[in-house]
Amino acid sequence: MSTQPPPISDQPVLKLLNVESAYGPIKAIRGVSLQVRRGEIATVLGSNGAGKTTILKTISGIIDPRKGSVEFKGEDITAKDPAYIVQEGLSHVPEGREVFPLLSVRDNLLMGAYTRSDRDGVAKDIETVYGYFPILKERASQDAGLLSGGQQQMLAISRALMADPDLILLDEPSLGLSPKLTKEIFEIVVRINRERGTTILLVEQNANMALNASDYGYVLENGRIVMEDTCAHLREKDDIKEFYLGMKETGVRGERRWKKKKTWR
Repeated sequence: MSTQPPPISDQPVLKLLNVESAYGPIKAIRGVSLQVRRGEIATVLGSNGAGKTTILKTISGIIDPRKGSVEFKGEDITAKDPAYIVQEGLSHVPEGREVFPLLSVRDNLLMGAYTRSDRDGVAKDIETVYGYFPILKERASQDAGLLSGGQQQMLAISRALMADPDLILLDEPSLGLSPKLTKEIFEIVVRINRERGTTILLVEQNANMALNASDYGYVLENGRIVMEDTCAHLREKDDIKEFYLGMKETGVRGERRWKKKKTWR
């Protein structure tokens, strides 16, 4: 297999235009517009409560938006049934993993492939995910609820892959994991993208990991996109360094120069 990653297309596989979603009277996202190009890893950065998870739930049909539109592979999927969206080629790995605890690891993987009828392809993909996460092969017959948090995260990502999706929505994959496990999972996410060409939209509080793994990034604050750029450029921006990467500006004497607010320029 070539070590060169597949080229990123200029054609967006996902487009959100002025999307607004709410929980009752509380607006969670306000006029969000973003796009993810085929073959890239895009990330949405933001603090806890900024609205990152709501974006993913709106895309996958769990929440119906109040306004705006969601387009996937050129088709309007706004407020479509989640089962239909999965069949169209979009897999969602939710925050908190959400594996089927009383099913075996292997049966969880087969549940991910329930929309497929190509048995040979499914068998091949099970071996592929075992290659990415060998511990899942060792635990194939074990109940998924008995796995550690990190192993459940590996299983949740693998289950999403088993649908052979065009796009994976990945919600906070580092949540509750050790730095070592987080690094391991992010390395595999990048491998999946580079080797399979799978497009990924990632939301993550660990900005350093997300920016290093992704191609393009959006910054979400209070439900609004306040900045977007390539991740290489975002990593160099002062506000990102200060508020997300913990790199504080210092004056000539090494004293902290406090900012009153973010400028997002």
